[in-house]
Formats: sequence, C-alpha cells, structure tokens
Amino acid sequence: MRHDKAALGAAATLALVVAFPATASAHGGDWHGGGEPVTTIAGGLDGPRQLSGYKGDRLVVAESDSGEVSSVDPYSGEVRTLLTGMGNAQGVDHENGLLYVAVGEAAGPPPEEGAPPPAEGAAPPPAEPPAEGPSQLLVEATPYGHVTRSFDLLAYELEHNPDGQEQWLDEAETQPADTLSNPFSVLAQDHRVLVADAGANAVLSIDLYSGEISTFFVPPVVTDVPGCEAAENNPGTTGCDPVPTEITEGPDGLVYVGTLGAEVPGAGRVYVLDQHGKPVDVITGLTSVTGVAVDRHGTVYVSNVLEGAPEGEGPPPEGFDPTTVGQMTRISPDGERATAEVVMPTGLEIEDGELYASAWSVGIFLGMPGVGEVQRIGDSAFAATP
Repeated sequence: MRHDKAALGAAATLALVVAFPATASAHGGDWHGGGEPVTTIAGGLDGPRQLSGYKGDRLVVAESDSGEVSSVDPYSGEVRTLLTGMGNAQGVDHENGLLYVAVGEAAGPPPEEGAPPPAEGAAPPPAEPPAEGPSQLLVEATPYGHVTRSFDLLAYELEHNPDGQEQWLDEAETQPADTLSNPFSVLAQDHRVLVADAGANAVLSIDLYSGEISTFFVPPVVTDVPGCEAAENNPGTTGCDPVPTEITEGPDGLVYVGTLGAEVPGAGRVYVLDQHGKPVDVITGLTSVTGVAVDRHGTVYVSNVLEGAPEGEGPPPEGFDPTTVGQMTRISPDGERATAEVVMPTGLEIEDGELYASAWSVGIFLGMPGVGEVQRIGDSAFAATP
C-alpha cells in the first residue's frame, strides 16, 4: 500500500506516529535471559532504529531523527557518536572494521580521495549533503566519520523494479505511485551487504568487490489474511504490501527477513532464507514486524512497534499513555509463543548472551525528542501467549 511504504519514511505519519521501522541483526550466540524483566542501559537517543553488534561486545544503533550512528556500551551505558550527517539513518551493521548505514535521505558524497580520517576520540564531522543527487543510499564509512563509498539504491529500483509493481501514476513519470525506495535495515557479510528496502518491497544484495547491486529476495504480496484480499495497492495490484523492514542472520547461515504486512493484523511475516535467497520456511500470524533477532537454538524474537497505537493519523487522543504502545513476541523452535510489553521497540540484537531492543523509537512524534533508549530484555518479561 502507498500509505505503508511512505509511512516508513522520514516525514509521513502512521497511526499516532510515523511508521518508521527497522531493526536489527543478531550475530551473537544464545540468550541467557536472566535478571530484571526490562532494564534501560542507555538513553538520550533520537529515534533509535536498527541495533547491531559492534566491536568489544558493544552495540551500534542508527538514530533516525538525528542522522547519527552511535555505539552503546551495554555494561557502562556509555553512548558515543560515530557518524553524523547521515540523513534519515534507519539501519546499520558493522563488518570488517566498517559501518554500513541505510540512509533514507542524502548523506553527502564521499570525501575527497586521500582525505585522512579524524583521530580516534575526535568528534566526527558531519557529512555535507549534496546539492543534488540520490537520497536512498547504502553508505559505507569508518567508525571515525570517514565516508568511503555510497551505493544508489533508488537508481536500482527505478531501473529494475524488483517487485514489478507500477511505479508511476502518470506517463511523464513525475508522480510516484508509491515510495520507490526506503532502505531500512542492513546485514553486512564478508563479501556483500544485504539491505531490506521497505519502499522497493525487496531485499537487495551489494557486492563489496564490484559494487554491483542485485535482487536477493522479493517477499510476496499478502492476500490470504482477512483485510488483505482486496486491499488497495499500486495500480493493477491488490493485497497487503509486504514492506520488508528487517534483515538478520541466524543459525546455520540462514537469513531472516521481517515484513510489516501493511500493518494488517496477522499479515506480518518472517521469511527464513538460505544464503542464496531461497525460502526454506516462513513464520506467519504476526503484525507489523519491525525487528527480528534469532538465538543459536533457533528461537526467534520479533518486535511490533505499533501494537496498541491509536488508529488514525494526527496527535494521540487526550489522556493517551504512550507506554502502552509496543510489544515483542518470542517464538520457540517448537512454535510456542510468548509476549513481552516493551515501549515502541524496533531493533533487536542478541549480544554476549543478552537480548537488547531499541525502545521509545518514535518519541519525537509524540513531542518527546531524545527519549530513545536501548533496553535489556530479560526472560521474565515474557508471558505465554494464549
């Protein structure tokens, strides 16, 4: 649906907030799951989206509202800014000493060749946005503020249109039928980066040697859930747009892709793929998936940032309690489910045996900037789902 893809952008609103999204990679091992139900380990973040593992058992988080990428020490709570000027930074991952950032707005061109990176410990300079140019990018950068490359995902969508849906409402191609590209989350591997592009309705693969972009996986439009059969979509298409919002890796090299499913209850999915993008399983019966993490036993954790949000656009009703919005679901390998109440969670990550979530992810749209947090989620936070 046009509304859903646009809602994942920087300016559109969804329910009482923007449907932002994102979410998280789980490179780490098993989850110990002890301690308090929910513990805040870091605060003061601006629209935290995807969480990923970082060097030294730390976490790295994309802050969509401030255009920053920050590291978080889960033990001390220290937050350190690594990159600034990243536009609408929604997804981030770390591999081979580099950061890969999914940017929904212009992040600026790479600096002049040979420009030295700032000294470690120095404040990273912001990247100056270009006067013209693509705004849907995957940005490659050092952790010290040096942007090395960027990859134009919008250009790939315009040329290849992986989901095959109508792109334009007019022959002059001036009125897009939908949000054409909205890179939301990132999975960095040794030789490639996979990007869940919510606007393109596709997962894209970027070869880090050649720079070539290709299509890795296109989740299907959902039609077998009540409310989706005749749902409005792009011209010539009906059903609930999948809207991929998450990409992460689990045991045995399997890749997990979470989808928003047009926010229709039960239309969210987690697709389990092999390393070539071929589906091997699918988890159904989910709603508005915005983050996924997987432990080494195959237990899947899913975030739903919109659960409990008032319907309709605009400010929340008088007396509305924002702490009632958001939920996480735990799905055991035997299919048993349990839920936890977490405030507006998006990104999920398992690091050093602990489960973490980016929370209060849309506070700015409630008139509460800077309230984003990273939280540790204990096993006692989950109660069995009837």
